[in-house]
Amino acid sequence: MAIYLDNAATTQLDPRVLEAMLPYLSDSYGNPSSTHSHGRAARNAVETARKTVAEILNVSAGEIYFTSGGTEADNTFMRGAVSESGVDHIITSKIEHPAILQTAEYLESAFGTKISYVNLDSKGGIDYLNLAELASKDHNTLITLMHANNEIGNLLDLQRVSGIAAHENVLFHTDAVQTIGHMPIDLSNGEIHGLSASAHKFHGPKGHGFMFVKKGIKIEQFIKGGSQERSMRGGTESVHGIVGTAEALRIANESIEENYQHLTELKSRMISLLIEAIPGVQFNGYSADIDQSNSKVLSVSLPPSEKNDLLLFTLDLNGISASGGSACASGSTVGSHVLTELGVDPARQAIRFSFCKNNTLAEIEQTVGKLKEILDV
Repeated sequence: MAIYLDNAATTQLDPRVLEAMLPYLSDSYGNPSSTHSHGRAARNAVETARKTVAEILNVSAGEIYFTSGGTEADNTFMRGAVSESGVDHIITSKIEHPAILQTAEYLESAFGTKISYVNLDSKGGIDYLNLAELASKDHNTLITLMHANNEIGNLLDLQRVSGIAAHENVLFHTDAVQTIGHMPIDLSNGEIHGLSASAHKFHGPKGHGFMFVKKGIKIEQFIKGGSQERSMRGGTESVHGIVGTAEALRIANESIEENYQHLTELKSRMISLLIEAIPGVQFNGYSADIDQSNSKVLSVSLPPSEKNDLLLFTLDLNGISASGGSACASGSTVGSHVLTELGVDPARQAIRFSFCKNNTLAEIEQTVGKLKEILDV
């Protein structure tokens, strides 16, 4: 039986989400911008979905914009903050998602936006004192830091960063792609001005997500060509995808505490089994610290071995799906910028195991057993 442990990359569509989407792929096919009955039905579906997302995050429906996912939302908020809100200084970290890092580089080259990178500790944790110091230098500043790192799972203290943003009167945006639907997030508390999310990370459809923009924050229209999404994103809305996004978030939120405990149990079991089975195993970042990392992500660092090069392929042949990488070695290979920044030995094989509500303890035990067999340890 196949074992899927790459849920940080994408998750299986929940059957209930598919069921909610199907009518808008068949009979309810109206354009939400049309004024006739077919169009009004589609518009009602979109706005009902918007209200659902807003209620879960404890914000107003007017602060939610549907997008194609986290990458578009990251781009939209960062670029819009520079062009409309007067931001000329962005603070981020060197282990952010490329959607953040590449957008920052673009804004620096195109608009002269100053980019500052906050100091990190040896495991990739944010130096909050340094963050506060950087934020104090210029009030036309945007802090953009991800809630949970997609590779190593390090968690950001949202309340602490929002407190810094409030004290220094600067903007704060977070990429919450890996945590929305897995951890409770209440956007009514603290100074979080922008947030990005992707539906396919919480058992929703690929190519769909949303962006939260706090009321009063000016963001430029990202996709021009129409008045959709309150003139923020031109183009006919994907009604089925929007409905699926809201339904997936609703389902996730219903059992969020139960699922969190389940993922924590899976992760804790895998950590203990790996330590027992593989001498010299290590964990990247704060991945093995339950309190400081995302419950769904475990980044494993394996000792140097001639079998490492084909390890992921061999796991795949044995029906186990995971993702991996290594640090860049002297610029000769293209590896993980996150692991490189943390100074991980390029000779060590990194594997990211990521879990979801559908995984079982038996799958964890089978995976570690197979890994031990492949490595012959």
